[in-house]
Amino acid sequence: MLKEETIKIILELQRNEKTESLIYKEIAKNIKGEKNKKILNEIAEEETKHEAIWKKYTNQEVSVKRGKVRRTAILAKIFGFTFVLKKMENGEDAAQKKYKTLIKDVPEAETIMNDEQRHEAELLELLDEERLKYVGSMVLGLSDALVEISGTLAGLTFALRSTKLIALSGLITGISATLSMASSEYLSSKSSGDENAGKNSVYTGVAYLLTVILMVLPFLLFGDSHYSYALISMLMIVVLIILGFSYYISVANNLSFKKRFFEMSGISLSVAGISFVIGILVKKFLGVDI
Repeated sequence: MLKEETIKIILELQRNEKTESLIYKEIAKNIKGEKNKKILNEIAEEETKHEAIWKKYTNQEVSVKRGKVRRTAILAKIFGFTFVLKKMENGEDAAQKKYKTLIKDVPEAETIMNDEQRHEAELLELLDEERLKYVGSMVLGLSDALVEISGTLAGLTFALRSTKLIALSGLITGISATLSMASSEYLSSKSSGDENAGKNSVYTGVAYLLTVILMVLPFLLFGDSHYSYALISMLMIVVLIILGFSYYISVANNLSFKKRFFEMSGISLSVAGISFVIGILVKKFLGVDI
């Protein structure tokens, strides 16, 4: 006979397995590609088997966490299923600890723990999501926009001292640079024989343009006399963009978050700082007063 406390732990694990099985099945229904569907349904079957093992010990039916299923399905549509599912699996440290506490009383807990750590992780690595094929293009657009436009806006801040003029200059520069980057990426991909040159250019251009809009936004929101506040807000947005994108890439592609974050933020903020000083010097030596 198992202790009441042990039964409670097993019931929670049983419910988690049943919920995650439904999550995998739900996402599998809404994605293209038979390979990805097969992998997700295979993982769902693994979770169902685990739930059946726990049920032998509890002799109870458990309910599914419907809210979690809906949230995860929505997030998968927004951020991509690879990122969401890997994030879900990476967050199971608490479950792993529970497995270890059960091994003495429930020997099969070790088998389930090994399945979670090895087999399901291996299956997740086989997922082939289209948007992740274009991460290089997104990184190109995002990093170029962060470096170029943050530097431009910082340089213009004290040279112009007018949020409207800075925003106008930033948007003109940003839109022109977006078209330039997208066309350059297309020509580069095309010349190297890449069949997806068009998509590469689209991902590069979209990443660039969205980054430009977010960075220019503070200069549209603050009045002319608060250009310094707009600059500080823009730099905060730069850090947040880098933080979010670095986290996304680190989870989806199993890369180092810290290395990518500090590398991108260091380059972008350094260029912004240098451009800021250049703006002051240009204003001083050219005698420009707007």
